[in-house]
Amino acid sequence: MTFLNAVRSFIIVFNYFCMAFTILLSIIYIIQMFVSLFRVRKNYNKHFSDDFRRYVDSHNLLPISLIIPAYNEQENIVQNIRSLMKINYPSYEILVVNDGSTDKTAELVISAFEMHPIETSIRYQIPTKNIRGVYYSKKYPNLLFVDKENGGKSDALNAGINISSYPLFTCLDADSRVERDALLKLSVEFIKDSRTVVAGGIVRIANGSKIVDGELKGFSMPKKLIERFQIVEYYRSFLSGRVFWSATNSLLIVSGAFGLFRKQTVIDVGGYKPNTIGEDMEIVVRIHRYMRKNKIKYKVIFNELSICWTQGPMSLNDIRSQRRRWQIGLMDTLISHRVMTLNPRYGMVGLLSMPYNWIFELFGALVETIGYFLIPFSLIMGELNMFFFVMYFLLAVMLGVILSEGSLVLEQYTHRAAMSAKQSISISIYAILENFGYRQIITIFRVEGILKYRKLRKTWGKIKRKEFEQ
Repeated sequence: MTFLNAVRSFIIVFNYFCMAFTILLSIIYIIQMFVSLFRVRKNYNKHFSDDFRRYVDSHNLLPISLIIPAYNEQENIVQNIRSLMKINYPSYEILVVNDGSTDKTAELVISAFEMHPIETSIRYQIPTKNIRGVYYSKKYPNLLFVDKENGGKSDALNAGINISSYPLFTCLDADSRVERDALLKLSVEFIKDSRTVVAGGIVRIANGSKIVDGELKGFSMPKKLIERFQIVEYYRSFLSGRVFWSATNSLLIVSGAFGLFRKQTVIDVGGYKPNTIGEDMEIVVRIHRYMRKNKIKYKVIFNELSICWTQGPMSLNDIRSQRRRWQIGLMDTLISHRVMTLNPRYGMVGLLSMPYNWIFELFGALVETIGYFLIPFSLIMGELNMFFFVMYFLLAVMLGVILSEGSLVLEQYTHRAAMSAKQSISISIYAILENFGYRQIITIFRVEGILKYRKLRKTWGKIKRKEFEQ
């Protein structure tokens, strides 16, 4: 066989592989969509028959430590703390962990809340970088400010866990806003089932919207296309994917912007892993591994009615940095816990969730990107007929449209009346348009993350933020 014939054979085989891969992925996504639709409708109806607000005065409601790791967050930190002080929850504390910021983060917090250094004993259940000081305010007794040497987000979270007083803790990004009842909805999961060790909420893009004291006062479309596409993308990721994996108790990630954990469980597994940029996924996978290995019954829950708002990247360069980091975090976690893959000892996590993430979330980006170049090249070279090309293209586009539009339907169940009819139609149009350029660019960024894994695996990068609209 000549070299040219070998190349032609490879192209033909790869084209059919791409078609089979896309069909299989389509089937999986459609199954996820229907399961998620059923679960969301069921949970939405239960929401009214079993009102979470009646738990506000319950003695069984566990107090929560809100841990906010902060590194150069001067734009939003004070505003975020004030917002958290107005959440609807009977007993909680706020711990702001300043991870060696080089801007005015520490000065602004200490000044705004009239804080003073105090002497306190710290039980180092998880090793961390040196803590330089702890600050307290008589005016705001449930607020602590922790100043420490830079060690990364994981190290800051571990320091917060060491200092925290309560059995549950939540990790919150400094650039996020939690809805007033969000923590109440999550904490109820721990009352309903004592086996619950992690509960995650939904994260929505706040760009363009008005958030006041954790309450959505007005939804409006952001100005930039890249921000509008992210709104659709987040709906699809959370409302289709995470609802499905939660139903099988094999959810591998709870967003670093909003998740509630049983503190002792996290301490038992050794805390957050340092020197990783995918700490939110890694800690959840490690909890799965620990609980399965020790044959402890547990649940990792996703609650789509518990909402946190975050700022999405506002430029192509920032979204490139974010998506590379996400892909590197995914790759790092899968490699670190590869022993779980296809291992029946880890149940659905090992047999279903881990292989899915290896094949479709990690290597799927490579397959898709190669297909972008190889399939058109095959058409030009005459190795692929037009019918095959059109069918593949339509299948890929229709898959994206169905998933996006289906996610918007799910959104109407979880957050009714947030959008007007006109805004819903507008979002539906962007759900179609994102398949022509945006999705392909994001896939290329993910592949770049894979190719630069060794170089960037410990690099967070910086995304430009602005103050939330009040």
